[in-house]
Amino acid sequence: MQDRTEDRLSSTHDDLGIGLRKVVLYVDRVVSEAGAAPALPATRASVAAVIRNPWIGTGAKEDLLEQQAAIGPALARRLTDRLVTALGGADRIEAFGKAALVGTAGELEHAGALIHTPYFGNLVREFLEGESIICFADTRAAAGEDITVPLWHKSHAATRSHYQTVAARVSDAPRHDEIVVIAAASTGPRPHPRIGDRLTDPTVSAATTGA
Repeated sequence: MQDRTEDRLSSTHDDLGIGLRKVVLYVDRVVSEAGAAPALPATRASVAAVIRNPWIGTGAKEDLLEQQAAIGPALARRLTDRLVTALGGADRIEAFGKAALVGTAGELEHAGALIHTPYFGNLVREFLEGESIICFADTRAAAGEDITVPLWHKSHAATRSHYQTVAARVSDAPRHDEIVVIAAASTGPRPHPRIGDRLTDPTVSAATTGA
């Protein structure tokens, strides 16, 4: 089951004041894997915000903090509100992740600046009621390229059953002067998880395996 919806905002009507052009929500739910229904069917979602890159035309030594502080909280609230609504409440979310794609005229650091900051990450964690650090992906991309967003458990990062991914893509973004910022989450583990857990793994080393 898949669903994709878009909110379009013209450049002259940006309700957050951060150059927001579009928000895209993707939702899927695996109802069968290897011919069997998962014991705990999970719904996964990603929400992508397309914004104007505020650092276009600046140099490699430009201080990014002012825009991080201005943009990060607004994006964190907007994206997590959509995730919480799509997945039925923060209390139902068990795993989360984040990602960013910067357009071809931007620096990779511009993508990182919007997600690797307490102005975004700390608030996403708070709004989704998590405790773990948030796993991530970031890259430079042309419009329409997709990104695979990694997820893990929002409170117990070593819980291997919740290591999973969700796809994110915006058909016309990022344009060369844009950044796509993504928050993603899941209501449960991978289908049929059965490879153990990092907390209960045996001690494995070169000495114990003879490798």
